[in-house]
Amino acid sequence: MWSAAPWTRRAALCCVLLQTLVHSSGGLNMCMSGSTTSCEECLLIHPNCAWCSQQDFGRGWMSRCDFFTNLLKRGCENRFIEFPSSRTSILESRPLSSKGSGWTQYDVVQIMPQKISLSLRPGGQTWFGLQVRQVEDYPVDLYYLMDLSLSMKDDLDTIRNLGTKLALEMGKLTSNFRLGFGSFVDKNMSPFSYTADKYQENPCNGYKLFPNCVPTFGFRHILSLTDKVDRFNEEVQKQMVSRNRDAPEGGFDAILQAAVCKEEIGWRKEAYHLLVFATDDVPHLALDGRLGGLVQPHDGRCHLNDKNEYSASTQMDYPSLALLGEKLAENNIFLIFAVTKRLYVIYKDFTALIPGTTVEILDQDSKNVIQLIITAYNNIRSKVELSVWDHPEDLSLSFTATCQDGQPLPGLRKCADLKIGDTVSFNVSVEARSCPPRGTDQSFTIKPVGFKDRLEVSVDYQCDCGCSQTAKSNSSICSSMGTYTCGTCQCEPGYLGARCECQEGDSGSMYLSACREAEGKQICSGRGECSCNQCLCYESEFGKIYGSFCECDDFSCARHKGILCSGHGECHCGECKCHAGYVGDNCNCSTETSTCVSDDGRMCSGRGSCVCGRCQCSEPGAFGDTCEKCPTCPDACGTKRECIECRLFNSGRLADNQTCQRLCKDEIITVEMLKTEDPNAVLCLYKTDDDCVMKFMYSEHASGLSVLTALKEPECSRGPDALMVLLAVVGSILLVGVVLLAVWKLVITIHDRREFARFQSARSRARYEMASNPLYKQPVSTHFVETDFNMFGKSYNGGVH
Repeated sequence: MWSAAPWTRRAALCCVLLQTLVHSSGGLNMCMSGSTTSCEECLLIHPNCAWCSQQDFGRGWMSRCDFFTNLLKRGCENRFIEFPSSRTSILESRPLSSKGSGWTQYDVVQIMPQKISLSLRPGGQTWFGLQVRQVEDYPVDLYYLMDLSLSMKDDLDTIRNLGTKLALEMGKLTSNFRLGFGSFVDKNMSPFSYTADKYQENPCNGYKLFPNCVPTFGFRHILSLTDKVDRFNEEVQKQMVSRNRDAPEGGFDAILQAAVCKEEIGWRKEAYHLLVFATDDVPHLALDGRLGGLVQPHDGRCHLNDKNEYSASTQMDYPSLALLGEKLAENNIFLIFAVTKRLYVIYKDFTALIPGTTVEILDQDSKNVIQLIITAYNNIRSKVELSVWDHPEDLSLSFTATCQDGQPLPGLRKCADLKIGDTVSFNVSVEARSCPPRGTDQSFTIKPVGFKDRLEVSVDYQCDCGCSQTAKSNSSICSSMGTYTCGTCQCEPGYLGARCECQEGDSGSMYLSACREAEGKQICSGRGECSCNQCLCYESEFGKIYGSFCECDDFSCARHKGILCSGHGECHCGECKCHAGYVGDNCNCSTETSTCVSDDGRMCSGRGSCVCGRCQCSEPGAFGDTCEKCPTCPDACGTKRECIECRLFNSGRLADNQTCQRLCKDEIITVEMLKTEDPNAVLCLYKTDDDCVMKFMYSEHASGLSVLTALKEPECSRGPDALMVLLAVVGSILLVGVVLLAVWKLVITIHDRREFARFQSARSRARYEMASNPLYKQPVSTHFVETDFNMFGKSYNGGVH
């Protein structure tokens, strides 16, 4: 069986010894600085102080109150030393379960141990560990609470067959699912609704767009939780919308009734309780009812009549956020706000004030309601957060979470990004600041938000010394004028001294020297009277003056905003002794770091450090409660890229681990073409797996939301066509060849023409020269012709000369 007791005892002992060595090595010995006259007072000074009850100890100047090791060195026997220490005892520790449904359903264990006992010494600390596991296949009860005001008419049409589809999807997550239905509008009284007689039966009377609707009502429980989902469809199809007068709705009235009317709604003890709140407007809050004359605060009780309608709607005010959160936690209900985009920021602020709530964006016609519920359920199952019930005021608790990465996270009481079946651990440090009145039994409970499982812690205070049990009244050791207890005399009124040997009023020079802290200093530091070797400190309206020489008080310490030690520590002799979880000269610096953890689980989003419970952003341009906003940071585009991938294309690192909807709440606007004129926006681009380029603009809106303006599709450049490339190359070669041939032809033509012109020129010069030469004689050519005449039988030969 798992147990933290040995580890906590060893850790406590090590811390005590270490602190003892530190205090003993030098500086103020707080155990001896006070005017402690009893064992009980000594134990209250500091958890490292011990008391020696040995009779012959402490004579002269030596104090019986000192560190444990100092008392041993000074001769006090170990058996006479009163030194109680804080410790932890485990009373019940059943092992964690692995599955939630089946025949073991009613024995499911999700937290271990289940019962422990703490024995605390005021000022001392002790530790204990606990483990939490989200078991698989745990039963789920889902109650759908819908706004049926007139503006939700299209949403009502959409969910008429919601039951079957939702049961099909939820069946993939649990084998034991039940569904219920309820509706609300607002208080049927002025100024919240129309109250004239003509509107009583039909508030839509005279409204042209929708002339008929049912009378206004506050809350109406319609269908108790059932596994017969067809009943849900049947009941929803019967519903009609109504109409109220002002914009806000009476939804918080309905939420509280759905939470506290356990029997009527049918919440099972062994199941997750999901309450889906669907609306398109803001709710009325506490004190709004005074506008209608309702001055009685909500009593937090169930007020359903025999018609399953909220009967106190016109009698009590709307519930406060604190009351709503208390009742939801008391009944282990996870509240899911399903609201339109314009209301997201408002309801997101509500989630910070109501533990165990989430908010999701609902489409205008509720088309995405099934996916919304599945996302919210996965979001709820992916985290574990501890809450403390009945926390005693004199106890300080500090948490250290160890999540899936195995790294301890001081100041954190929640783990996120879990898978169903994962086990996480928490270490809890407990410190008692004071002692309660005698006979007071103290206890508190630690439970994960929304779980039925809990750890019950009983507390026992070690405020009494064992030696007080043997006290002797009128002891001779005390001159028969006092009670001898724990080695000292508690004198009767009017008597003083270590053995009650003096009476008040006795004085003398021999006594005065014992009342000075040092030679030359004032008697009793000027804040008391010396009587019988002892300083009797004056009373002060500001607090207590104490010390052997009245040198100490509990009001001269540093203040913060006028509050001593900031209200988070005790003033001891001019020095603030801070409670667990606070440090600093005036204890104004909290060591709690949960407020510095961003949604992605990093401290101050990795852009700063957590100082006194608040993020101090060190990255230039970073701002926000957890430095989560930083358009100019180098990693801004990379961070928002993951949201673009998972929200628009269902890809990337966040697509498969059910954290996209939780981490990526930014508004994403898709456009055909980006406009880069906005000087406050940052242009981001990245290369996709398909070698395309995705571009988006990142800017911060005045409402506090980050706005991402992205292209609908990545820009992709088409790859080259091989045939076209081949044709282009061949064509280029041919073209170059033709050009070269043309150039060659042109060169040849020009050359031929030049040669022909040169020839013609030479020929012309030759003719000129022949015509002008006087010695030149034109040659004569003579031709001889032979003619044969045959006439009348005669031959005649002739020649020409």
